Amino acid sequence: MRNTLIPLLLLLTAFSHPARSADNVVLITLDGLRWQELFSGADTELIRDARYTRDPEQTVKRWWRDTAAERRSTLMPFFWDTIATEGVIYGNRALASPAAVRNGRLFSYPGYNEILTGAADPSIDSNAKVPNRNVTVLEWVNRQPGFEGRVAAFASWDVFPYIINEERSNVPVNAGFEGVQEPRTEREEWLNEIQAQTPSPWHSVRLDVFTHHYALEYLRHSSPRLLYVGYGETDDFAHDAEYHHYLDAAHRADGFVRDLWTFVQSDPRYRDRTTFVITTDHGRGSGSRWTDHEAGLEGAEQIWIALLGPGVKAHGEARNTAEVGQDQIASTVAQLLGLDYASTRPVGPPLPRP
Repeated sequence: MRNTLIPLLLLLTAFSHPARSADNVVLITLDGLRWQELFSGADTELIRDARYTRDPEQTVKRWWRDTAAERRSTLMPFFWDTIATEGVIYGNRALASPAAVRNGRLFSYPGYNEILTGAADPSIDSNAKVPNRNVTVLEWVNRQPGFEGRVAAFASWDVFPYIINEERSNVPVNAGFEGVQEPRTEREEWLNEIQAQTPSPWHSVRLDVFTHHYALEYLRHSSPRLLYVGYGETDDFAHDAEYHHYLDAAHRADGFVRDLWTFVQSDPRYRDRTTFVITTDHGRGSGSRWTDHEAGLEGAEQIWIALLGPGVKAHGEARNTAEVGQDQIASTVAQLLGLDYASTRPVGPPLPRP
């Protein structure tokens, strides 16, 4: 009896705790970045439309190329030089690889809740600063042995402390115009100083450069095992109908992701032990509705998802795949860390990794 029971227990343990692919995960979002720009670069109509593009001649010179492959590589070189050769990217509908939001609201708080919890919540019907009743994968991972105090979040939008429910979750969230309360390095002191001196075009979203460098400095000195970074400029410039700034913001965000990847690959704590999961909270409309996203707007449900690092085969653009969903990201993050989030609650299953 004893000899039979022990192998059975080992078998059950093996299935209840998936094999770890990575020691660390960095989850990154680029708010409201359309799949059209990611996969095809600058939009042929919008880039030449003076309603949306200041100085179309110069913008065309900077971002327009003859083919979609050239345009997208010009706009987001890290995605196409590195992620597309070493990882996988879902969401190119031109290649029959759809990725979609499940929540039906098609704006930010519901989208981030879905990304971070793995399930849509119909009761979330606004972007109001209401503490999230749902437990995010960040909070859940922070409770697991070996991860306590090793989870953190940095974001440009000031609603994230509520989405992540910072007070309940004990996950530190630096967002909006918040500085570091107790700087640990001279660089953090400097970031606090220049952030306070730098105006933002928006009342609730800081410039992504501050989010990025606060997150990068935290990686250097605190070695989190799960880090969330939420960039916001792409969505806000789109709402402002400034396509030239939207393209610039997408290019900067691509550079920020490259910076983070370069750092983790140069640091022995993270090198070849860290996986990136990158996505967006919603899509957008097209034509004159490219600035918008809302329930019922065609295209606003269309997103993309990219993965790079241990546990991810070098597959490039996914082709001819079943639709993947935003609700699969949380369980994927946990699975990469060797944790079985999906069996603890009704959430989307981990993404397939071809």
